[in-house]
Amino acid sequence: MSSSRISLTRYLVEQQRHDQRIPAQLRLLLEVVARACKHISHAVNKGALGGVLGTAESENVQGEVQKKLDIIANEVLIEANEWGGHLAAMASEEMDTIHIVPNRYPKGEYLLMFDPLDGSSNIDVNVSIGTIFSVFKMPEGDRGVEEQDFLQPGTKQVAAGYCIYGPQTTLVLTVGDGVAMFTLDREMGSFVLTQDDVRIPEDTKEFAVNMSNMRHWDEPVKRYVDECLQGKEGVRGKDFNMRWIASMVADVHRILTRGGVFMYPWDKREPEKAGKLRLLYEANPMSWLIEQAGGAAHNGQQRILDIAPTGLHQRVSVILGSKNEVDRILQYHQEAAQS
Repeated sequence: MSSSRISLTRYLVEQQRHDQRIPAQLRLLLEVVARACKHISHAVNKGALGGVLGTAESENVQGEVQKKLDIIANEVLIEANEWGGHLAAMASEEMDTIHIVPNRYPKGEYLLMFDPLDGSSNIDVNVSIGTIFSVFKMPEGDRGVEEQDFLQPGTKQVAAGYCIYGPQTTLVLTVGDGVAMFTLDREMGSFVLTQDDVRIPEDTKEFAVNMSNMRHWDEPVKRYVDECLQGKEGVRGKDFNMRWIASMVADVHRILTRGGVFMYPWDKREPEKAGKLRLLYEANPMSWLIEQAGGAAHNGQQRILDIAPTGLHQRVSVILGSKNEVDRILQYHQEAAQS
């Protein structure tokens, strides 16, 4: 498919026509999510002019202080998606429990999960942030929607993606047939395909991790980062660069564009927690995108997409990116477990 002025709508229609890769209802759902992302993009771009910067003096279910834009983005996604007849329910990082589509609207067969605004700490300093989303099918059976319906492994996703609000607004999407990138043409008001069949280089010289936490990491992660820091003089025989934006969507976007490794590992400060990032809203959709582009993603013990969720806001350790580097880190975890 030529990328010359192909809109998101046309791309999705082609996906629907070709071997019925996606049903019509899923196509319409993804178009609605994209329109909601355009709305959020406009709010982000206005910044202080729109009075949307700063905190909202409230906390989400994880006890994190919410930004005004966190709440705005959450409301935009709910209002845009609840009336279309494509969804049965939604779940968000910013909400305590699931949001069931009101009875006054038709009930669809899909479940939508999202992090309405990833990288909130960067909002007020004008650094790239984004929206992450994931779509599952409702389990079979004519009954009401329950929280348990959302607790499906990442392998069951039927669509996933993110929209990054940076110098350009870019929508990145997979429906299980590779990864495509769309750039928002503000004059036309539509997303246009700018890169199809995105592939991540298997080798890299970049890693992304918050180095200030190094003293709290497990030994396999320390070992890998130490080897990277040794550069040409060390066992790796090459110099590495470190990048850390503190916005998962921005760090993953860089990796999809030019390769690299992103790590948010388990650390010893809260040993009872498996990690920091949320499995359903962040790790699952990003891991599927990475794998669809030829990369790999695991938590140090297993493939992230194989994890069976036990809670709506479950956390997980995340290591993803260029396949050969991610496999090496997994190998270090396996060797440590055997010693």
